[in-house]
Amino acid sequence: MEAHRAWDEGTRKRLIDAAGQTFARHGFRAATIREICRRANAGISAVNYHFRDKQGLYEAVFEYSHRWAVEKYPHDLGLDHGATPEERLRAFIRSFLLRGLGDGFPAWHGKLIALEMANPSGVLSKVAQTAIRPMDEILEGIVRELFRKENPSREPDERSVRTCRLSIVGQCIFQIHARQFMQLDEPKVLDPPRIAAIADRIYRFSMGGIRAIAAEEQP
Repeated sequence: MEAHRAWDEGTRKRLIDAAGQTFARHGFRAATIREICRRANAGISAVNYHFRDKQGLYEAVFEYSHRWAVEKYPHDLGLDHGATPEERLRAFIRSFLLRGLGDGFPAWHGKLIALEMANPSGVLSKVAQTAIRPMDEILEGIVRELFRKENPSREPDERSVRTCRLSIVGQCIFQIHARQFMQLDEPKVLDPPRIAAIADRIYRFSMGGIRAIAAEEQP
């Protein structure tokens, strides 16, 4: 029984890695189970056993990829509990970019995310509750703290907080997406100092926007 479980776990990991490569190369719709199983050296029945079907495998690839990325680069990058909201926002942005642009991940990691953004299959909405929503809640808390700090007399309204959250995430996503599909004078995988420089620019731009919106009169 123990040997059977070990075999199952090994096959599951091989299928996820092979599927990540295949989906990143062809996209979800054009990728075939036959090619994925050939890459994984597994039978087609293994996909049904572990993931139910192609859609289930695709969702598992995203969940695995996101979990691995967050474990390597957590949202706070190891800041202590006394960190300021400014420090936490800077760490959040940097960790976001490290997960999408840094090394230490499979070659398919960034390309797969960019392809899904360009041609959505709906998988992100399905994994949102376990993978995306917790990240959004962290950012929402940081933005609310910054609003209160900039303007203690005004409770941040939902629209302003949402606008800032979307702006911050949108800037990060663009960096990941653009480097996969646009010709830039930089490599697609960047070293940490270069990622930190990009993150700092996004941070400064975002802080400027938060300060400006916090200073506005309440509608």
